[in-house]
Amino acid sequence: MAGTDARVAIVTGAARGIGAAVAARLARDGLAVALLDLQESGCAAGVERITAAGGRAIAVGADVSDRAAVDAAVERVADELGAPTVLVNNAGILRDNLLFKMTDDDWDAVMGVHLRGAFLMSRAVQVFQTKAGWGRIVNLSSTSALGNRGQANYSAAKAGLQGFTKTLAIELGKFGVTVNAIAPGLVATDMTAATAARLGIDFEDFKKGAAAAIPVGRVGVPEDIAHAASFFVSEGAGFVSGQVLYVAGGPKD
Repeated sequence: MAGTDARVAIVTGAARGIGAAVAARLARDGLAVALLDLQESGCAAGVERITAAGGRAIAVGADVSDRAAVDAAVERVADELGAPTVLVNNAGILRDNLLFKMTDDDWDAVMGVHLRGAFLMSRAVQVFQTKAGWGRIVNLSSTSALGNRGQANYSAAKAGLQGFTKTLAIELGKFGVTVNAIAPGLVATDMTAATAARLGIDFEDFKKGAAAAIPVGRVGVPEDIAHAASFFVSEGAGFVSGQVLYVAGGPKD
């Protein structure tokens, strides 16, 4: 396989937050990047920033829980940028509620985006990875995989992604493909701001309260996660697979 300048990455949920930061970092690392989100227009600003800095990027709109949409999106990336051999499964949604209030739709929507989405995207991209004999898949889990009140759906999905990661690492390793997961702690994004608003807490107070319980004394920022993704995608991480890295400012069980 040639250098990173010949490699193509797909980052899902790339319109904002962690996904946008990961896409920007991989572009700086020399990869061409497809920024994928539900609405293509949401990724336009990220693409513009990457191309303005001399990188190659496109925006792609697709529902990751829809097989036909996923297959079409991945084929479009292959046609416009080249064969995708790097995949970051970051797309996610929240439908928080206590179990007795959680609806079937709350459960199904979260499972659809996080688990089915990662499955469909990985299945589509592995075709190109196995053919190339090289690949990287990075799945975004969460510290919520260890359990979190009001997030039975999200916690189950994020724990499921860890099992998915380890299984794909076993299946795809012989093809030169590594598969790892990043489990962020509290990261300041629009999604966590929405969580604070739902709880009726000022976001700055929310972050200060969370930081008090984090050993390094601060909450995370999207670039913290992007740095970890950059490592997993790198050539030097070729002997690291099936791992779950908690990026949470301190140890997690």
